[in-house]
Amino acid sequence: MKAIILAGGKGSRLAPYTTILPKPLMPIGDMPILEVLLLQMKDAGIDQVVLTVGHLSELLRSFFKDGSEFGLNITYSYEKCPLGTAGPISLVGGLDESFLVSNGDVLTTLNLSELIRFHHKQKAILTIASHHRQSKIDLGVIKMDGDSCITGYIEKPVYDFMVSMGIYVFEPRVLSYIPHNEYLDFPDLIKKLIAAGEKVVGYEFDGYWEDLGRPDDYARATRDFEMMRSQFLPNDVHEEAAYVMENSTF
Repeated sequence: MKAIILAGGKGSRLAPYTTILPKPLMPIGDMPILEVLLLQMKDAGIDQVVLTVGHLSELLRSFFKDGSEFGLNITYSYEKCPLGTAGPISLVGGLDESFLVSNGDVLTTLNLSELIRFHHKQKAILTIASHHRQSKIDLGVIKMDGDSCITGYIEKPVYDFMVSMGIYVFEPRVLSYIPHNEYLDFPDLIKKLIAAGEKVVGYEFDGYWEDLGRPDDYARATRDFEMMRSQFLPNDVHEEAAYVMENSTF
């Protein structure tokens, strides 16, 4: 199975770190966040990975090379200009069966094999891995009508959302909705699919998930990785690391 990892963004919310380092290479413990994701993909049976790159692409290619070190076949798709979150998919060839798409900065314990099985069972054109989040407003929220009359007042409300985890499973026919080499974001693609009557489903996941978008998210994910390392890495990788530590002469 093939996977596409979106790794071409500038990661501006994590500046100044990302002015010299692409966000997928940000260290999480003793490895880049993207390496964790690649190991999880290999464990799920994925053997081909395409990195869509742009910003500081030479650093990503220098680190991951052809992927053989990770037991994967890694190739690269270059964006000459930013194409949004969905547009880069149009540049990738050979998508003739179900394929995975993921952001390159996601830390999660999501079982990718289960996500893929769910997608096939649902027979959907697109499955979005989703996670429950709450957002608290630390203010009194008022509602007003057109005559400036107060119609409601809620003190410090808490709103519940299902949010995208930045991990998706696609069917090849989704490519007909993505213009070649044109800017397109995922929300607009989803709206196009729904308007066309296509089946788009969500896979609800209640385990660990963190998007490394902001400095506080990154700091939290780094701490969590150290405490939960064995939950993020495949068993063989975790056992190999433990063996090296036990037999180290230093």
